[in-house]
Amino acid sequence: MRIGEAASVSGVSARSLRHYEDEGLIVPGRFGNGFRDYCPATIDRVLVIRSLLESGLPVRLIRELLPGVTGEAGAGADAGCAEFLREVEDYRDRLAARIAVLSDRQAALDAYLREARRGGGR
Repeated sequence: MRIGEAASVSGVSARSLRHYEDEGLIVPGRFGNGFRDYCPATIDRVLVIRSLLESGLPVRLIRELLPGVTGEAGAGADAGCAEFLREVEDYRDRLAARIAVLSDRQAALDAYLREARRGGGR
């Protein structure tokens, strides 16, 4: 399918599809006239990429490790999947640590505001 239809089917803009290609995340086929040709497997990959990007994973990590996640055959597919999962867990743990710091800061601000509203913080 051409880029317009692929964008419609995947829910990703044509511009995003071109960006994914520029970043090496997808490699659509080409028609004889040079137009991109998106097969169902590429659309499935786009959906995985979109989901991973929406969860905050960096493009670098997705580009390096995605082949193992999408079930592409290859000698290192299982190792790539395990590595990808470790990287995702590490990213999640770093995110959780940042959330904890921000929660502590929010609690401190809440305490300050409570005190200020009682007249103690002028």
